[in-house]
Amino acid sequence: MSDDVQGAVRLEPPEGYQTLDWTRGFGRSIGPLYRRPTATGMTTGFRVEDHHTNGLRNAHGGMLMTLADMAWGNAVSFEQSRFWVTVRLTCDFLAPAQVGDWVEGGGDLISADEEGIFVVRGRLWAGERTLMVGTGVFKSLGEREPRPGEKHYRLNEETPA
Repeated sequence: MSDDVQGAVRLEPPEGYQTLDWTRGFGRSIGPLYRRPTATGMTTGFRVEDHHTNGLRNAHGGMLMTLADMAWGNAVSFEQSRFWVTVRLTCDFLAPAQVGDWVEGGGDLISADEEGIFVVRGRLWAGERTLMVGTGVFKSLGEREPRPGEKHYRLNEETPA
């Protein structure tokens, strides 16, 4: 018996997206997820496949909320290079996504306090359609080294050209 929940990836992501390294546990069940840096932040996305759908063959609301959690939390990663956990996610579902749709999401950090609580306003979309809007509250678990694509990431200046 195979334990390959996702199966083969049928359609490639748009150019510039790289696979998130989240292949264990829950990430293995709902993936693959992708992300790419943009000029102003990080965009996270996925292609709707059969294992993402509900009985109507639309992307399941829980899958969209999972993407929102990752995409909006990545605003904290991009801006602050911190480990984080989700405190609250408030989502308004506006439109469905069907099998084959490329769904993307991103968020903007709108406030932070001294306790390490961050508020992010976010959106999910498929093409020109807005699927979801909302806010996320995230708590910092501590600083970490900036990763490629994040605001504070710097290439090693000692590397020869």
